Amino acid sequence: MRKNEIFTETIERICEGKIINKGNEIFFSHFCNDTREIKKGDIFISIKPENGTDGTKYIIEAFEKGATGCLTEYELSEEIKQKYREKTIIKVKNSIKAIQDLAEYKRSLYNIPVIGITGSVGKTTTKEMIGAVLSKKYKTAKNRGNYNNHIGVPLTILDWEDDIEAAIVEMGMNHLGEIRELTNIAKPTIAVITNVGTAHIGFLGSRENILKAKLEILEGLPKEGKVIINNDNDMLNKAEIKYEKITYGIETESMYNAQEIFIDEESTEYVTEIEGKKYKIFIPASGKHFVWNSMCAIVVGKILNVEFGKMIEALSNFENTGKRIEIKEINNIKMISDYYNANYDSVKAALEVLDKITAKRKVAILGDMRELGEYEEELHRNVGKEIIKNKIDVLITVGDLAKYVSKEAEELGLKQTYKFNTNEECIKELNNIIKKEDAILIKASKAMHFEKIAESIEEAGMYE
Repeated sequence: MRKNEIFTETIERICEGKIINKGNEIFFSHFCNDTREIKKGDIFISIKPENGTDGTKYIIEAFEKGATGCLTEYELSEEIKQKYREKTIIKVKNSIKAIQDLAEYKRSLYNIPVIGITGSVGKTTTKEMIGAVLSKKYKTAKNRGNYNNHIGVPLTILDWEDDIEAAIVEMGMNHLGEIRELTNIAKPTIAVITNVGTAHIGFLGSRENILKAKLEILEGLPKEGKVIINNDNDMLNKAEIKYEKITYGIETESMYNAQEIFIDEESTEYVTEIEGKKYKIFIPASGKHFVWNSMCAIVVGKILNVEFGKMIEALSNFENTGKRIEIKEINNIKMISDYYNANYDSVKAALEVLDKITAKRKVAILGDMRELGEYEEELHRNVGKEIIKNKIDVLITVGDLAKYVSKEAEELGLKQTYKFNTNEECIKELNNIIKKEDAILIKASKAMHFEKIAESIEEAGMYE
């Protein structure tokens, strides 16, 4: 039996379910929980909507689009069961628990290196860089997009092909216990922790608790497992880790260090020494964070015996498909868009990118950072300090919390600041603020919908 083919009876047993319709399929190799992405032959995972609406309509939609099976908590009507009697229907108590159990079972079938990645920022880019490096030697699987939670990780593993030789599993969280659940499903052989910052500190209460949550990834490691950490991170470099620990860094002396760093608006270069030989690394993207991310990929590649020349080639041709920061020239300005998420560390990194852009003026349009709890004023004010540090000329803020960024920057001497309550207010005044040859950073949490601001700039005419 192929590892990516799971028999109907095996699904029933692993999920502690009951076959309602036997259907025509003997086994399934692809699982999907989104009817927009369903393909012929899939087994559809029917997850009850949190708003309590009846989700049976999605089962019907999945069947109509070609799904040949369904895993569901719903009691389906006789009419539906008869109409789709050629489809396999398995009733389970909890669909999410069922796919987690299935993923844990499927993971047990593979004796391959699995790299688990967590961290406050940089997870996705690090995942993509490790994937680029490992793909030079191994057939490598990794999460699609942001499939890094209690549903995405199981679906990632259930997507593994029979012949993969290495896998990368990104793990996200915003509460204690979530990484523990994911690592015990994925069972990584190598654990990567990119950093411990302030993301989700409102939920976790302190950076100490964030560290505790990230270290849960170690609970899935075997005794011979390895842990790779960013040694420049103040929380990680003093954390007690009982596994073999491998460190990389820039400022802090580590097992692998980056030196002679040069960053411009389009690329990042540095030198690293491995086994007494120096290697020059080129990344076709701008930002200090790419140094850390690529160093981590090099460490993973070395552990898994990828040739150095091939690693350098992979990084020099790196295309960050999971990128958050997008830089483009439009309407005689340069626009840096990054509105997927926002926490202090990611805003700081984005401002450092803006600092490297060649322009007459540097303009930052910033919105509220969410999930910060009692730290919200302090961390927004810290961003204000970064505004000054990175020599930003014009600051535009949107939202109640972002006003603290403006207040701090104004207190530190910034003259040109604009504060708005809503995106609409901001958009209305942008043409009076933006000038030709500006470089503009647009950065906020996803919930702020800053794509509307970006769209308004793209739709505008040439700036004066």
